Amino acid sequence: MRPRALTGWLSRTGSSLAVRDYRLYFTGQSVSVAGTWMQTLALALLVLQLSGSGTDLGLVTALRLLPFLLLGPVGGVIADRHDKRRLLYVTQSASACVAAAFAVLTAVHAESVPLVMVLSLLLGCCTVLDNPARQSLIADLVPREHLANAVTLNSVSMNLARVLGSALGGALVAGVGLTACFAFNALSFGAVLLSLAMMRGEHTRPRTRPAREKGQVRAGLRYVRRTPALALPLMMLTVIGTLAYEFPVTLPLVARGAFHGGAAAYGAMASVMGAGAVVGGLVAAGRRRSARATSLSVAATGWGVAILAAALAPTFALELAALVFVGYGAITFNSLAKTSLQLASEPGMRGRVMALWALSWGGSTAVGGPLVGWIAQEVGSRWSLVAGGAPTLLLGLVMLPALRGIDRGGAGPVPAPASSRPVAGSGNAEPSKQG
Repeated sequence: MRPRALTGWLSRTGSSLAVRDYRLYFTGQSVSVAGTWMQTLALALLVLQLSGSGTDLGLVTALRLLPFLLLGPVGGVIADRHDKRRLLYVTQSASACVAAAFAVLTAVHAESVPLVMVLSLLLGCCTVLDNPARQSLIADLVPREHLANAVTLNSVSMNLARVLGSALGGALVAGVGLTACFAFNALSFGAVLLSLAMMRGEHTRPRTRPAREKGQVRAGLRYVRRTPALALPLMMLTVIGTLAYEFPVTLPLVARGAFHGGAAAYGAMASVMGAGAVVGGLVAAGRRRSARATSLSVAATGWGVAILAAALAPTFALELAALVFVGYGAITFNSLAKTSLQLASEPGMRGRVMALWALSWGGSTAVGGPLVGWIAQEVGSRWSLVAGGAPTLLLGLVMLPALRGIDRGGAGPVPAPASSRPVAGSGNAEPSKQG
């Protein structure tokens, strides 16, 4: 690559970081997500240590995401109605308390599978409000021309944090114990709270908020249903999120079942997958043009092939190599889907749309987590990856004609129904949005 071309690529890749408030958001989230991945690794190992059951691990993961399945759209309405930064102060503090509870239980050896399930459910109740607020705020922190870059860099930061968090978490579990991972995660939420407090809102556009009225959840669902640019990506996310994106369940089971490893093996697998995702995110962030809807189909097809390769890898070294491409495919598909949803939705509907993204991508684990855990337990850990890779590959091929139709029709925010639009003057011009 020529020096001028390299300079241009680097400038495009980090363009959204020129905005101070987004830079603060990016930094705080990176620290916090590293702690979250340390907790995710420790939690999976804790459940396997307590019961050794893949089904139990799937149930614990499902309980953390069950609130998305039941209350995801409601969380989106709340995010649309309220000041997102204040909402995040509450949800981030509550999540820190749950992490601290895990740390105390493991420190005094009072942990049990039922207690882990209860705390996982409480964490999910926090996240059902936290996620749409965090995701929808990104669009309010940066100008529209930087939105795709900001969304992609957010995914990059999360996956870079996965690399660091998983590697450090595996080392801490092996050298110190599970408690250190939970304690670090509890402290890491302080970085987000500090970044929220430091935001000035210099580039935030004043927004009105939807008036409080009945039927706003149904209005959001109708809005998505009548908008193919939203409905088709969400449908793909639901199927793929249910069957393929279950790596907190599948990776520890494959590490133990297929390769007879423990914390170090799982940490290595999660780290290389995160490294692949970082590379994929940087490639996506440096694109000159906005991706087309058909790119979702291409990304799903390639990702499905990578997951199947990981399922069939005969050695641990080849497994790690395949997981690099699994991570690349995961961030490529998810960042394309998130960007298309944000760009195609009206600001007054964005919180509800991103709540449906969280429901499709994460809440579906309430069904998929126990399912792939059961598959691994009954027919072998590798089959839990096959159960995700094969449908992802097939869906990518089947959806290509429909997504091509969206590209022909053009893109842009679709107006919301009149009954669900914000009421002029009902908003708060406070620049306190985050996502």
